[in-house]
Amino acid sequence: MKRKKGKGSSKGSIFAVLWLLLVVLAIRPANAEEKISVGEVVVTATRYEEQATDVPASVSVITGEDIKKSNAQNIPDLLKTEVGVQVTDITGNRRSYTVDLRGFGETAALNTLVLVDGRRINEADLSGVDWMDIPLEQVSRIEIIRGGRGSVLYGDNATGGVINIITKEGTGKVKAGVDLSGGSYNTFKADSYAGGSLKDLSIHLSGNYLASDGYRDNSKTDSKDLGINTAYYVKDFMKIGVSGGYHKDRTGLPGALKESDFAAGLSRTDTRFPNDFADTEDYYISLVPEIYFYGDNVLRLDTSYRKRDFSSFSSGDYGNFLGESKIKTTGLSPQVILKQTFGAVKNNLTAGMDYQKTDEDVVNDSLFFGSRSLGIFNLKKENLGYYAHDEAAVTDTLRLSAGYRHDRAQFSFTPSAPESISMSKDVYTAGVNYTFFRKSYAYASYSRSFRYPVLDELYSFFTNTINTTLVPQTSDDYEAGVRHYFNDDVYAHVNVFRLDTDAEIIFNPVTYQNENLDGKTRRDGVEVSFSANATSRLTVRGSYTFMDAKIRGGIFEGRKVPNVPAHKATIDVLYRVTKEAAAIINGVYIGKRPFISDFANDFSDQQGYLILNAKFIYQWKSLKAFLGINNLTNKEYSEYGVIGGFPLEKAFYPSPKRNFLVGFSIAI
Repeated sequence: MKRKKGKGSSKGSIFAVLWLLLVVLAIRPANAEEKISVGEVVVTATRYEEQATDVPASVSVITGEDIKKSNAQNIPDLLKTEVGVQVTDITGNRRSYTVDLRGFGETAALNTLVLVDGRRINEADLSGVDWMDIPLEQVSRIEIIRGGRGSVLYGDNATGGVINIITKEGTGKVKAGVDLSGGSYNTFKADSYAGGSLKDLSIHLSGNYLASDGYRDNSKTDSKDLGINTAYYVKDFMKIGVSGGYHKDRTGLPGALKESDFAAGLSRTDTRFPNDFADTEDYYISLVPEIYFYGDNVLRLDTSYRKRDFSSFSSGDYGNFLGESKIKTTGLSPQVILKQTFGAVKNNLTAGMDYQKTDEDVVNDSLFFGSRSLGIFNLKKENLGYYAHDEAAVTDTLRLSAGYRHDRAQFSFTPSAPESISMSKDVYTAGVNYTFFRKSYAYASYSRSFRYPVLDELYSFFTNTINTTLVPQTSDDYEAGVRHYFNDDVYAHVNVFRLDTDAEIIFNPVTYQNENLDGKTRRDGVEVSFSANATSRLTVRGSYTFMDAKIRGGIFEGRKVPNVPAHKATIDVLYRVTKEAAAIINGVYIGKRPFISDFANDFSDQQGYLILNAKFIYQWKSLKAFLGINNLTNKEYSEYGVIGGFPLEKAFYPSPKRNFLVGFSIAI
């Protein structure tokens, strides 16, 4: 079969440019006497602050400065340019996203654990993570730990990795500011903040508002957020942290457009579902006292409460469905961190317990094929895990780590027969780090991870029964990598991994059931990234991810995992035109991949796409102005595509064409 020159050459050009930049920057000579600065500091990998060079995993940190310079409008936008991370805008209106670490496709939201200041925000049902709950303006930095290592420290959902969103704290003198912006689709954003330190008290307050009509009909969004983050220091032995947040939004759901809809004359901006919507109201409060004793040892008690009300209306050829749920989640996580030295060996031990209780009330009002029904349900999940994780610095350059977790969960449902079911898992990890030149390091690790079925995978709302055949999935993750700093301004990172998953939980489109795959899945991958301050004015970053995700054995033997591209590439270029002005261009290439639900790979793949964005910034003293342009080439594409309908056919959620956002901010 002849290869199409146009598409093939464009892909080749992307990879050629990326690798050329890597090679050119890599051979830039380093001054042998040059001092290498201290590396990145992370807290997610061990639940305490440490150097990224000590973590046997692929780790990256998005700093506050990176956020300021990015063209992102929200956290998923920001994550798109990260190596090994695939972000999909499901509805095309910047409301519902899937963030995928390690190629889980349509179940990515259930295999990627997301934390806010160490507090898990994955819900116990299929709703997963609501990315609108965390406005980008509240974020101080984001830490990404790829792979299954996080299962020992955090438990369920961390199979593909952990993303920890760390919010801003008040520091230094009291400061305040306002950001205003507007643009395409009648978009308007307003953000304000105030914060600082007063003796032993630090505080940061923020408020955010967003209104937009969206790219498509019935994709209007209106959202409001409030956030607070405080810390009180009792001399040198105690810190008491209190944080909270409130979110409310109403969003239209434009739904998918099938191939037959386009053939009938519908445009990319049309919708067949003008009345579908989703309403969300969400708030949380967290109290975290820390006690410091005998030097650097820490006793910490994380407590939190969250309440989320969600309602949505959906319609189709089958009829319509109105669902309402109220979810209350209580969390308690005591832990101790012991830092001791035994001869020449420095040892850090983290041990603790995680307890979480979820109580969900559900009301389903459905009209299916002319028959109406009303269902009232109560779903509960109680989760308890014990863990210990130890790191030992054997020498200044060699560090060993290992950890173990026992986890169990109890699920109960009303009405139901049977009423409850319990599950448990034991997971572990081991790794080695070796610093071979200044702060350049190599690592290797093994981790076993897991995920439980969520509430509405286990429970059938139609039969009021528990699927007792569904069991937790487990994964074995093998990783090795090296990050080399050629000098203070240039580094390259290569990571290779194999992730074998047994009893992977999916929704089988053939049987219309949530099931464990009867075969295993294997994900082999290579992640390459680099960063370079090429000159005093020019910074270049890029990445390439190769992923071979296939099902081994069973009825889908040899098939590719849906919505997982084999190739992804990114590029970021920052040029400082003057001291006050800068221009940023970034690009993301996503290769072709099977449509969602096409486990049998019966349909041709969804097409790949290359999207370029730009941002121009001018800063003068405390005033900053910017212009952002997304999708510079005005490309027609869809991030998300599914196989659905009757008869089955391809359906798309069209992504926005070229759009703009302009704004300014002032700090007081």
